[in-house]
Amino acid sequence: MKIRGWALLAATGATTIYGLNHTIAKLVMPEYVGAFGFIFLRTAGAALLFWLLSLFFPKEKIERVDYLRFFLASLMGMCINMLSFFKGLELSTPVNSGIFATTNPIIILLLSYMFLGEKIGVRKFLGITMGFAGALVLVLFGSQNTSNAPNVLTGNILFMINSIFFSGFIIVVKPLAEKYNTVSIMKWLFLIGFILTLPVTLEEYTKVDWQTMPFEILWRVFFVILGTTFFTYLLNIFALRNLQASTVGAFAYAQPIIAISYAVYTGNDTLNVVKAIACLIIMLGVYLVSVKTD
Repeated sequence: MKIRGWALLAATGATTIYGLNHTIAKLVMPEYVGAFGFIFLRTAGAALLFWLLSLFFPKEKIERVDYLRFFLASLMGMCINMLSFFKGLELSTPVNSGIFATTNPIIILLLSYMFLGEKIGVRKFLGITMGFAGALVLVLFGSQNTSNAPNVLTGNILFMINSIFFSGFIIVVKPLAEKYNTVSIMKWLFLIGFILTLPVTLEEYTKVDWQTMPFEILWRVFFVILGTTFFTYLLNIFALRNLQASTVGAFAYAQPIIAISYAVYTGNDTLNVVKAIACLIIMLGVYLVSVKTD
């Protein structure tokens, strides 16, 4: 298989793990692990794993000119992105979080226009407008508060913040992915992320009661640490080294399908008319943004 094929396979694997994560992580919070306590586990676990993995790779020196980009990438991808997503998931629903993931290609294009000078024609402008219209419908009318989703509105707003900063992370980390080894990038990003998030995450982590945690919850915690954090970032950076950022972002098409299907199949969420309409509007907007013209 050619390198592009492996890169596409890596992006597919990352998207699948993300899709399953919406429900798997939701069932842990907040009874067993709080949203911010989860981020402590994610950043600490991933930093440890990537630093151990780096022992088997040639040591790379980070050039001083890239220090700021590493800091910004970690701030966007390992701090604001993670904190907003998991807090949003604690407050809202897996289906809502899956639908918001589709906005990533739209936001990536908009940020590329603002900071990289990428041109936006009428078709792409219409796609951006439709994407944000669908997101607005979901934010305002996505679902009612329940015992498992105590503040859907705030959660949905946090999902939107998550999408913005994850998209910014994809753009900022792209030059690093082309310059440095994947493991080298990840070990520094997660170490920086762990330090930056520590003041916010430490208190909730100390409240985790590992002794009374059932296996049904424990395997979900380790799935988030190993799968959603370690493997997805490893796979995404590998994909970014060999594919365009917009191509990686386009895999957001599949994430809501996986997330919604798994959430509904396991009985942990429902898909109503408003959510379905919002999802279709966003995905049509993504299509208009992503499709290439001759």
